[in-house]
Amino acid sequence: MTTVTALRFADPGELPELGAFLTRLLRYDKAAAVRLQTAKGALAVFGRLPLGESGPLVVRTVPLAEGQGTELDTTVSAGQLLDGIDGDTDGEGDGSGVSGTGDLILPPPVTGPSWAGLLPPRTSWEHVTDLDTALLDAAVRAAITEFRRDGADPDALAESIWSRQLHPSGLTMRAAHAAHLIGLLRQSRTLALHRHPAWLRITAPRGAVIIRRAPALGAGLGLSPTR
Repeated sequence: MTTVTALRFADPGELPELGAFLTRLLRYDKAAAVRLQTAKGALAVFGRLPLGESGPLVVRTVPLAEGQGTELDTTVSAGQLLDGIDGDTDGEGDGSGVSGTGDLILPPPVTGPSWAGLLPPRTSWEHVTDLDTALLDAAVRAAITEFRRDGADPDALAESIWSRQLHPSGLTMRAAHAAHLIGLLRQSRTLALHRHPAWLRITAPRGAVIIRRAPALGAGLGLSPTR
């Protein structure tokens, strides 16, 4: 595979949005790594939020400028990648990580964590329904309030709250919490829920949260589909 050292986004305004995504990851894991993959004219940035033993995978997607046909698949430090984005202040290409043409200069690869070697498949997903983000947001905020109010045994309470199922598919509160933390609930009025034999995914216009499927235990908390 050809070595890729820089990427150019279709819209330079996506740089700060990617920076915000990385900042949120680093808030919960200061040593976070991200796996970068390109496909179909877009960059996918995969990370993991440490929310319990089976922390959700979170994905940010960014359209690339035309003419970038070289495939990329590498794992890098989230902090170093963010340093490159934060350095794009004057467009002078001063070695900060972003060149004068607006290309993002990629940091060197690192040895990835175990999750980075077991990403979900790209195909064979089944659309289940669309979920109202306002209902998801309300459920997450109520759960956060409950945790703060009743957190005498925080570890046990957190697992009890975030493992609750929101939908018969097995979608959990942990997935909705992850979507809240990385800003997906602000991207559109609905999130598409997809399933795979081993995975569940909730998808916004510029990102997704992916979790391992849990056995369905009934109707969960009763989030209604939008259609």
